[in-house]
Amino acid sequence: MTVLISILNAASALESRVDARLATAGLSLPKLAALRALVAAEDAIPLGQLACRLACVKSNVTQLVERLEADGLAVRALDPTDRRSRLAAITDAGRHAYEEGVQILRAAEHDLFDALTPDELEELARLIRKLDPRCS
Repeated sequence: MTVLISILNAASALESRVDARLATAGLSLPKLAALRALVAAEDAIPLGQLACRLACVKSNVTQLVERLEADGLAVRALDPTDRRSRLAAITDAGRHAYEEGVQILRAAEHDLFDALTPDELEELARLIRKLDPRCS
């Protein structure tokens, strides 16, 4: 169990460090993931579809999109084809925030993994893929 605890502790520490960096831009990992999904969608998408893309429940996505909307990074609208559904779309400010967040992630990745050699980094990535059931 010590290996598992070590991995979980390391993941938590890395997540905290990355979230702290993203916070300087008013972002978090969940907000950045939602912005990434909205950028990839290229058009407004139903919140249910966004929830599916983020692998979370619709109620969480609703709250997340509400926070993005409050920050001016996304907008919500009624779905013209389904009155029960809401659509989410990214704003220009959201696109800018997404690009800034990507730059922050790149810098964080460089800083956090700079202690590893290229071979060690490649081996770490290989081992993580091996442990991730979604990569099987």
